[in-house]
Amino acid sequence: MQVDNIIILGVNHKTAPVAIREQLAFSGDSGLPFSDLMAMEGVTECCILSTCNRVEIIVVSRDPARTTQLLRPFLFGKSAVNDQEFEKYSYLYQGEEAITHLFRVGASLDSMIVGEPQILGQLKQAYKASADNNCTGAILNRFLHKSFSVAKRIRTETNIGGSAVSISYAAVELAKKIFGELQDKTVMLVGAGEMAELAAEHLITQGISQVVVVNRTFENAVKLARRFNGKAAGLDDLIPQLENVDILISSTGATDLVLRHEDVKPVMNRRMNRPLFLIDIAMPRDLDAKLNKLDNVYLYDIDDLTQVVDINKAERDKEAGRGERIVVEETMKFTQWLAGMEVTPTIVALRRKAEGICRTEIERTAGNIKDLSPKQEKAIEKMAGAIANKLLHDPITYLKADQPGDKGEKLALIRQLFGLDDDRA
Repeated sequence: MQVDNIIILGVNHKTAPVAIREQLAFSGDSGLPFSDLMAMEGVTECCILSTCNRVEIIVVSRDPARTTQLLRPFLFGKSAVNDQEFEKYSYLYQGEEAITHLFRVGASLDSMIVGEPQILGQLKQAYKASADNNCTGAILNRFLHKSFSVAKRIRTETNIGGSAVSISYAAVELAKKIFGELQDKTVMLVGAGEMAELAAEHLITQGISQVVVVNRTFENAVKLARRFNGKAAGLDDLIPQLENVDILISSTGATDLVLRHEDVKPVMNRRMNRPLFLIDIAMPRDLDAKLNKLDNVYLYDIDDLTQVVDINKAERDKEAGRGERIVVEETMKFTQWLAGMEVTPTIVALRRKAEGICRTEIERTAGNIKDLSPKQEKAIEKMAGAIANKLLHDPITYLKADQPGDKGEKLALIRQLFGLDDDRA
């Protein structure tokens, strides 16, 4: 098995706009793409990874040059992309580059948000679909499983996933710093902005006890509250409801402030100064900047959250560098395993030929010697085997040696010297 037999062709968020990517997404409900791929000239194993940000075809081929010519038309076959645009929107990796690429993908080093965990689950699902369709074998089984373990190692040995890098998640992380555990907390959504909803979703995963939705249009509040199994209130009830709220996320389209310093000051007295965390994701801002002057009131606006995200992105980039070094190391290990796969058939053939010669000569010798005891026959067999092993030691060591040069040439030389491809052997 040669390293260059592994090929990856794909498009992602860096190379192609969503209008192109969505034309290439394969449905997980159909086995047709798998059967078409497996019928392609040279292909022996395949896997298809299809997400909102990337579509990639991973194949093992007996004839990489021919398979490469066929892959791009296959990938873009149902799209409006013409032949001249194939290379513009796609990337092709082969051999060590393909191995490195998949390890980076699985570890989310190639993701739009470095360190996000979803891609590993998507890669595992892609592998399962391929395996269920009998499209994987010894190489891809090992390759895909190795990509999972590399991702796990990077997450264990680095802090690549430890810092919030989205506005909504940064808000949740700040809330945890203020309150510690969030299980018994109540969150209020004011308005129905997308980022506010995302923040609420993140908070729910942390186990908050209740969601209150406040909206100028009560029907909209009811609709959103139902989604979060919470309760709804009109905008007029905002301040009365505030007494029992721990976290408020505001994202309205109002042109004026929704909550002012003088509105909240008396509420804090009734709350016995329990901490109140305010997140203003609106533009223009919903919440009075003077609120930060009140004791135990913590107000963050979109600029504050963006600053947190930027700091965390820098931290993730530093951790990503450590992850890249692990990828280089693991690529080398996997390449060595593949090289071993390449020489194994020749080593097996060498040993088989030596054993055959030994067996023939022992039988001939034993036939010419009368009254050999079983013990003597065994001693002769042992001696012949030892001689064969000593003679094979140097050529096998030569094959296994990790030295510069063409592995194919070394294999051809050994096979020629020992007549391994001779039909009479």
